[in-house]
Amino acid sequence: MDPWVSLFSGGKDSSWALYRALQEDKPVERLVTVHPAGDSFMYHVPATELASLAAESIGIPLVDVRPDDFEITAGDDEDSGERGDRELEPLEDALVELADELGGIGGVTAGAVESSYQTTRIEGMCERLDAELFAPLWQEDPRELADAMLDAGFEITIIRVAAYGLDESWLGRTLDAEALAELEELNDEYGVHILGEGGEFETLVTDGPHMDRPIELEYDTEFDGSRGTLRITDAWLGE
Repeated sequence: MDPWVSLFSGGKDSSWALYRALQEDKPVERLVTVHPAGDSFMYHVPATELASLAAESIGIPLVDVRPDDFEITAGDDEDSGERGDRELEPLEDALVELADELGGIGGVTAGAVESSYQTTRIEGMCERLDAELFAPLWQEDPRELADAMLDAGFEITIIRVAAYGLDESWLGRTLDAEALAELEELNDEYGVHILGEGGEFETLVTDGPHMDRPIELEYDTEFDGSRGTLRITDAWLGE
């Protein structure tokens, strides 16, 4: 069987896809992290530099992809579809190189939940690479997914918020059963997605059954009244 590659940001969704692939004995030999220089339509953005620590803990080599800034320049009439296609190009180029190095890629894991925008592009890329796509979160019930992550032993830290109802107290908070219950209330009241699928919040998996050592963090918080982020000042692998 050709080796597999996991699209990996360090967040909960890509980490869950990787974990499920390892559970099914798929031969994942590389993690691939895209580090957008600016905002991105296709990729998880915050704290991607910590993916290397996660990879060390997981024990799978990491490939970094560092594309140019994805920002649209003034006067550019590029639509969102063209933007998504353009953002995919550096990832696909990196996977083509990796396929040459590994002698082929048998499959790719992805953490997409509901975004057809991302998934259709990744599906097309996998077809061009002649690789299977493994997307175990796709169209699954958000609460059931969240519960499964917690039941498996995932430790999930919220590192960015951008939704009404999510104040500064959520930054650095662990996504546990109590937090999920509050998110369900915010979903009823404001439409906040329980997994942050609409960009309401972003996460980092700091420990899990697929990791040998937890990620420890030191950070400050930055919050402007409507959105905020962790400014991570130090990170290391604990015991």
